Amino acid sequence: MSASTRAPVADAERTRRINVRVAGTVQGVGFRPFVHRLAGELGLGGYVLNDNEGVLAEVEGSAADVERFIARLREDAPPLARVERIETQRRAATGERSFAIRPSARDGTAATPITPDSATCGDCLRELFDPGDRRYRYPFINCTNCGPRFTIVRGVPYDRPLTTMAGFRMCAPCRAEYEDPADRRFHAQPNACADCGPALSLLAPDGTRVAHALAGAVAALQAGRIVAVKGIGGYHLACRADDEAAVGALRARKHREDKPFAVMVRDLPAALQIVELDAASEAALSGPERPIVLAARHGEEVARSVAPGAPELGVMLPYSPLHHLLLAGMDGVALVMTSGNVSDEPIAFRDGDALRRLDEIADLLLVHDRPIETRTDDSVVRVVASRRTMLRRSRGYVPASLTLPGGCERPILACGAELKSTFCLARGSRAWVSHHIGDLENYETLRSFTDGIEHFQRLFDVAPQIIAHDLHPEYLSTKYAMDSDAEQLIGVQHHHAHMAACLAEHDEQGPALGAIFDGSGYGTDGSIWGGELLLGDTCGFVRIGSLRPVPMPGGARAISEPWRMACAWLAAVDDREGAREMPPSIPPTLLDEVDESRWSQVARLAREGSRSPLTTSAGRLFDALAALAGVRARVNYEGQAAIELEAACAPDERRRYPIAVARGHDRSGPIEIDPRETVDAALRDLLDGAAAPTIAARFHNAFAAGTVEALRLAAEIHDVGTAVLAGGVFQNRRLLHAVLRGARESGLLVLIPEALPLGDGAISYGQAVVASRVAGDEPSLADAGRQS
Repeated sequence: MSASTRAPVADAERTRRINVRVAGTVQGVGFRPFVHRLAGELGLGGYVLNDNEGVLAEVEGSAADVERFIARLREDAPPLARVERIETQRRAATGERSFAIRPSARDGTAATPITPDSATCGDCLRELFDPGDRRYRYPFINCTNCGPRFTIVRGVPYDRPLTTMAGFRMCAPCRAEYEDPADRRFHAQPNACADCGPALSLLAPDGTRVAHALAGAVAALQAGRIVAVKGIGGYHLACRADDEAAVGALRARKHREDKPFAVMVRDLPAALQIVELDAASEAALSGPERPIVLAARHGEEVARSVAPGAPELGVMLPYSPLHHLLLAGMDGVALVMTSGNVSDEPIAFRDGDALRRLDEIADLLLVHDRPIETRTDDSVVRVVASRRTMLRRSRGYVPASLTLPGGCERPILACGAELKSTFCLARGSRAWVSHHIGDLENYETLRSFTDGIEHFQRLFDVAPQIIAHDLHPEYLSTKYAMDSDAEQLIGVQHHHAHMAACLAEHDEQGPALGAIFDGSGYGTDGSIWGGELLLGDTCGFVRIGSLRPVPMPGGARAISEPWRMACAWLAAVDDREGAREMPPSIPPTLLDEVDESRWSQVARLAREGSRSPLTTSAGRLFDALAALAGVRARVNYEGQAAIELEAACAPDERRRYPIAVARGHDRSGPIEIDPRETVDAALRDLLDGAAAPTIAARFHNAFAAGTVEALRLAAEIHDVGTAVLAGGVFQNRRLLHAVLRGARESGLLVLIPEALPLGDGAISYGQAVVASRVAGDEPSLADAGRQS
C-alpha cells in the first residue's frame, strides 16, 4: 500500500480535540443529554454545558469519531431542537477520556433562543394513560421533548431556578431522573410528579374549593356548565361544543355576540368528523405547536352558534396533559375552548385575576399552582394552496427568533401597530417577535404590551437604542415610542412594514411589487390607506397605485356600520353617471336596517366630505359589498362583514363583475383599481333578484382579477418580477388563492407571509427590518418613499 493511501488512515486514528459552539434553539430541548449520549456512543471525552449563547462542548477522540460527532449534531438532534449554526475550533489534546455535563455558565450577553411551549409528546401521553406508570393521570407530566417552556421561563439560561417551577422541590425519584443523562427527563426543568409537583384545584366563583378537581370539572362540562380552565399560557373558558344552550350562555356572559369560538377535539379522527383537512392542515394541527387550524366545517357534531356566519371552524388538538384528561372524560364530545376574558380584554393568566374577572362567566374554575410567567393566546393558522399562513402567532411559535437580514449595528425595538399588536426586539442578526398582545385600545392590553417588552428585554438582554414605530400619531404604540428616551426614533409607514416583513422573511431585499390590502393604515399624505400598490425594498418604497379613494362617512363609525360604506360607494357610482344632486337609492337589502333620512344624510356627508375622510381601504370595500348583498349591515367584531361575505360565496360561481384597472396619463403614472363598475353591477344583480351567494362570489372573482391585472401592469411598467401579497384582507382564503394563481400565471414570483401573520401581527418585524436599514443609511431602490 502506498504512503498516499496510508496517510488518511493514520490521520483518522490521530487524537483530536475540538471546541464546538452550537447556536439555535438548543436549550430546554434535551440537547446536552443528547450530546452526552452521542459522545459516549463514539467513545469521546470532554464536556458539554449551556451558556448565554447556546450549547458549548469540547470533545476529544480519534479524528474520524470527532468528525462523525460533528455531523450527527445536526442530523440526529432532538425533535424540538433547531440547530442554526455549528462552529468548531481546534484545541490541544489533553488525554481526557470521560465525558461530563457541566453546570451552566451565566456570563456575557444572552444570545440563545428560548424554546416555545410544546405539546405533550407520545411517550408522555402513553405514560399518562398507563395505570402502571407512576405518573398515571398526572396533569403536569412532561419531559425534555415536550411541555411548557416560554410561559414558565423568567430568565436565561433555561434552568429550573429561573422558571416558575423554582418553588417545587423534586422528590427523590424525580431528582434521579433529572440527574441521569440516560433518562428522557434529564434536566427537564418542569419535571415533577404527583408527590412533588403542581396540583389541581376546583374552585367555585367565590374561591371556595370543590372536591375532586378533575372529575368535578368533567362532570360539570358534561352537564352543560361553563368551566374556566387554567392552561399553559392562560385561562380558557370551556363548555360542550354540541350544546346550543351552553354555547349561548357563554356568548351572553362573555359579551361575544358573533365572533367564532375555537373547538378542541380529542384526536385527529375526531377533528376529521367536523372539518375538512388536507395533508398540510393535518400536519399543522398535529404538530408540536398545536395551533388552532381554520378549516371548512361539515357535519352537525358542533353547534352552529360556535361559529355563526363564518366559512370555517377553528379546531385544535389537546396540547397539555390536562387537556388530554378533560377530553378523555367527555365521551367523544368536543369542547369550546375560548380565551378566558371578557370581550376585548387580555386573557386572564394569574389566579387572583381570573377569579376576579371570570367569576360572572364561569360556573367553576379548574386551577393549578404552577405560575404562568407570560400569558400567551393560542396561535391560529390556515392552509391555502398547500401553504401554511399565520393569522395569529403566539403559543407554540413564540419566542422562536427570525433572522434579521443584514443585521443591525444597534439594538432595535419596534412597537408595531394598534390592532393585533405585537412588538419586536432585534440585536445583531436575530429578531424576536412577541406573542400576540391584542388590540391596544384599553389599559389592560397596554399594560400587557409594556410588561411584555420589559420581559423580552430581560430574556434576550436587549437594551434598545433605536425605536421604530408606526406613522399614526394616535396609536398607543406610537405614543409609547415617542415617550421613550431612545437615541433614535424611526417612523415606518404601515403598508411598507407589511411588505418589508414579507420580503425579509423570505430573505429577499427587493425590488418587489406589493399588493398590500387591509382595513386602514396611516399614509404618508396623512390619509387613510388600505388598498395599496407599492414598489419598494426593505428600506424604502414608492406608492405606484391604489384602490380608488372614497369617503368614509362618519369616519371610524363606518368601520362598525358597513352600510355607510355601501352608501359611499353607491354615491361614487352615481357621481360617475352624473347624478350628483340625488342621493343613491337604498338597496332593498338595507330597507329594514337604515332609515331613509339617515341614508340621505350619510350620502350627503360622503359627497360634501364633511366628517368623511378619504380612504383607499380594501377592507371597507368588502364591508360595502357585504352590506349591499344583505350579508351584514353592522358588525360586532373587526372583520366580521368580510368574513361573512366570504362565507356567503357560491362555491362554483365562475362569473365576475367588471372592474377597471387603469394607469395615469403617462407610463409612470399611478395605477388605479376602480371598482365602481363592480358595485354598479352588483346592485343591478341585486335588483334583478340575485341572491347573496351569487353577488358575493362574483365580487370576489372581480376583485381578485383586478388585483392580478394591476400587478401584471405594474410588473410590465417597472420591469419587476416579484410580488408580495400581505395585509389582513388577504386572510380571505378565496381571494388569496385566486390572486396567487392569477399572479403566478402572469409570470410573477409571489411571496406571502408564512412565518408571520398576513395581518398586523407582522408589522413590528417589518418596522425592525426597515429601521435596521435606515439606521445604517443603506441606499434604497425606492428612496422617494423612505420614512425617517
